[in-house]
Amino acid sequence: MKGAVAAGHPLTAQTGADILAEGGNAVDACIAAAFVSWVAESPLTGPGAGGFMLVHRASDRTDRLLDFFVAVPGLGRSTTADWNVHGGHMAERCGLFVIIALGESLLVTGATFAEMPWTNDAWTVFLVAVLGSILLWWIYFDTGAQRGEHRITHSNDPGRLARLGYTYLHLPIVAGIILCAVGDEIMLLHPGHATAPAIAVLIGGPAVFLAGATLFKWVTNFRRTPPLSHLAGLALLAVLPWFAHELHASALQIGAAATAVLLIVAVWESFALRRPVKAA
Repeated sequence: MKGAVAAGHPLTAQTGADILAEGGNAVDACIAAAFVSWVAESPLTGPGAGGFMLVHRASDRTDRLLDFFVAVPGLGRSTTADWNVHGGHMAERCGLFVIIALGESLLVTGATFAEMPWTNDAWTVFLVAVLGSILLWWIYFDTGAQRGEHRITHSNDPGRLARLGYTYLHLPIVAGIILCAVGDEIMLLHPGHATAPAIAVLIGGPAVFLAGATLFKWVTNFRRTPPLSHLAGLALLAVLPWFAHELHASALQIGAAATAVLLIVAVWESFALRRPVKAA
């Protein structure tokens, strides 16, 4: 059977490839590779780990999702209350992921800028990109990270917050940072014009990040509604494509406008949360 096996260790991948070469199917190769990974990649996986397997059966062209996430045969699925989660540690690790994503995006932007002629447009794009990264950091770390850490540390069910807030909802946050980095490179390489895919990335990056941050702050704070500043920012980003199309805006102009929206969100939230509450 022809196929390819991707894994975190050469021995894991080789085992899966050997099973395929001996006539096994993809499921056989996956299971065999998983067994080897328990030894070759023991810090990352083991027999007690959970996961998912999406299987396509060629005979009837059906797809099946096997869900064995944190489930023990005979004992059933655990609940989030059973998970031993240290809230402060979880919040710190997720914050480090965000810092790494921001740092890598700045490195890519800086490397691209260093190889280009230092024109006025290039300098403007570079400054917009750096400001955008600073604003992403500000929006996430100014109050959201601290409040989220306090909430999960003092929660009666930290496992639920760890799964929802620090796993699922951090995916769009990191994805948004990556899309912003792609948009920065588009601005650097083609500042004077913007295609439809470029517009989608330049506006979609901040929108995806802001959507993730909005939901994260909503579920990790004692509030009935999402932060108003973030909802306003998402509304502004939603109308940007129309303005970009009507005004035939360049990539630099669209990127600068999206960055201005992030600035409004960051300043608005910072002042709103630091405003003293008047006594009734």
